[in-house]
Amino acid sequence: MSRPTPSAEEIATRGALGIYSAFVALRGGFNAITARARKRFEARDWQGIQDDAVERLEIHPRMLDRTLGDLKVLLGERLTDLGYWRQTRQAYAAMLAEEPNRELAETFFNSTTRRIFATVGVNADIEFFTLGSAAAGEQPDPGTYRRYIAGGELPGLVRRILEDHRFDAPYKDAAGDARLVARALEEALVARGGAGTLQAVEVLRPVLFRNKGAYIVGRLRLRDGMLPFVLPLLHPEGGITVDAVLTDEDLVSIVFSFARSYFHVEADCPRRIIAFLRSILPLKPVAELYISLGLNKHGKTELYRDLQRHLAGSGDLFEIAEGARGMVMLVFTLPSYDVVFKVIRDRFAYPKTTTRQQVMDRYRMVFKRDRVGRLVDAQEFKHLTFQRERFAPDLLAELQEQAASSVRLVGDQVVIEHLYTERRMTPLNLYVREAAAKAAVEAILDYGRAIKELAASNIFPGDFLLKNFGVTRHGRVVFYDYDELTLVTDCVFREMPPPRSPEEELDSETWFPVGEHDIFPEEFRTFLGLAEPLRDLFAAHHGDLFTVDFWRRLQHHNRRGEIMEFFPYPQECRLRPGEGAQAPPKRSR
Repeated sequence: MSRPTPSAEEIATRGALGIYSAFVALRGGFNAITARARKRFEARDWQGIQDDAVERLEIHPRMLDRTLGDLKVLLGERLTDLGYWRQTRQAYAAMLAEEPNRELAETFFNSTTRRIFATVGVNADIEFFTLGSAAAGEQPDPGTYRRYIAGGELPGLVRRILEDHRFDAPYKDAAGDARLVARALEEALVARGGAGTLQAVEVLRPVLFRNKGAYIVGRLRLRDGMLPFVLPLLHPEGGITVDAVLTDEDLVSIVFSFARSYFHVEADCPRRIIAFLRSILPLKPVAELYISLGLNKHGKTELYRDLQRHLAGSGDLFEIAEGARGMVMLVFTLPSYDVVFKVIRDRFAYPKTTTRQQVMDRYRMVFKRDRVGRLVDAQEFKHLTFQRERFAPDLLAELQEQAASSVRLVGDQVVIEHLYTERRMTPLNLYVREAAAKAAVEAILDYGRAIKELAASNIFPGDFLLKNFGVTRHGRVVFYDYDELTLVTDCVFREMPPPRSPEEELDSETWFPVGEHDIFPEEFRTFLGLAEPLRDLFAAHHGDLFTVDFWRRLQHHNRRGEIMEFFPYPQECRLRPGEGAQAPPKRSR
């Protein structure tokens, strides 16, 4: 006896259940990898936590591929039936009634439909879309943090916090750390009116892990407001130590920077952790907080919604970004919005020899690497639409002329098939020209530190021109132009052979063979484009960048697989400067 043919409603329910089951499996896999971070930290397994970071990034696309394969089998010709997907969306919405991570589940559903239909813009019939954010109105849940009432001696209070965040590895000197933390807290409180202003300390129950560090994150409740409270922990040989005390919002914001890798934090409902973080980082966009916890797919959703809200409430035009024009990327901005938009040009001007696919591969490489606070996190978008009237005429003309394969006009809409977004910064060449002398000096010194820290993490920028680096609102220099980026270990660093005659020295062509991966560090001086005295200052502090020995030493370090710690806070914030994790390569003086 043959089985009755299932109704369209039954098939839609099966499809919705399949997608929701995949989402549950996705969350389970994500949480399982995240939970390993504690054991990695306790065991000092630094390579393991970096491997986990990459594996976790691959879960979403892998689960999405599996889901699409199952749907093709289930639906057959119905796979692209919009009527079916309207029913599936309704069935899926009903399944989310009690789902604590509804916003994440909706994003996974949208990822599925967008892969099937290559949806241009938003199709509200088959996608979940709202301009609101579930996290924006969320209040911190008291169940996510512990509260310590102020009273008695501060060292005792700090000691209780450390005891409540125990590990299967000992603190090296918990009592000593408690005293140092208490002293730093007292100094911060005196600056705000005295230690008596402290009412309570509230600390997240889960610890946040990233690379070689762990972070106890909380807030100080004062009579007249609130301060962040972050204790970075390290685990050198000999035991776990508290490395610093951060109570400044700007410093804590840098810990959660868009130039850092993602945290691993155990959370059944990440939105509740984000609500707590928003209470201490009110200027940090919700999108960046989701991304900082490794939820980059939903972070993109939040970013898109935020952009749409901003466009609805503003009237300025997208325009060509300030600064030197890139030969690979066409960059534009919305002046009132703190994001830049980057579209790959159809053709690259000489002497660029890279391809479009190579550029995209380098962005993917950056996405999966430890960005050490020096590489901007870029979000990749496809099939976006904007109102044509929001584009300045010269920008629209250049997009049509230089990026026609990515940008097209459809009626009153501009359709952008592919672009990257990054946080907006001031290009370093403009910053040095316009900033006060002291700020320009600090930026140039940090520029050298940025190159060295990238090199220590096996990243060679390829192009040292100042225009390829930016300055954040906190004054940090970061790299954002990836079209020539490569691994230090893939380079061949060479000395320039001396010319054999005056004619060879004056010849515009090289008088010796040059391989594809050959790099001549002494040439870097000519690429800086710095005028005196900044050029001499840079050479005095970072002249080793012009030597082959520096780069070969870094190659050796990277080939040995050494993992260094790059502190997301100044050395002067450390309780015991010089102890614990390795410092970046020494700077020549």
